[in-house]
Amino acid sequence: MRKILSVSAALIGLLVAVSPVRAHHAFAAEYDGKKQVHLEGVVTQMEWINPHTWIHIDVTEPDGKVTSWMVEGGSPNILLRRGFNKGSLEKGQKIAVDGFQAKDGSNRANGSNITYPDGKKLFLGSSGTGAPADPGPNK
Repeated sequence: MRKILSVSAALIGLLVAVSPVRAHHAFAAEYDGKKQVHLEGVVTQMEWINPHTWIHIDVTEPDGKVTSWMVEGGSPNILLRRGFNKGSLEKGQKIAVDGFQAKDGSNRANGSNITYPDGKKLFLGSSGTGAPADPGPNK
């Protein structure tokens, strides 16, 4: 009887621990697949934290106003496997990012692609999150 209770408790604990991990990857919970954004700006910071990386960029609007954006990317491990490293984005570097804006309209986006001034393009997102396919530039 003790063995059955121990195994049952372990299984329940495992299920409870796995549920939040799966839940935090839902694109639709935070981002709007119909609100495509194309941001061109200057990197102010790159955060290599789990479960997702964050790129902070300052975007200069046509009227000269500077708007700060936070762009969510895949996990550090995923980006490293795609060729990113901690020197891939440095403070002051100009980039373009395509993605989808947060549902609440804040200056936060889920990044899809990043394009460097030389045209090099890297996939920034995570697969299997429910995000729409590559949005391309929204010009």
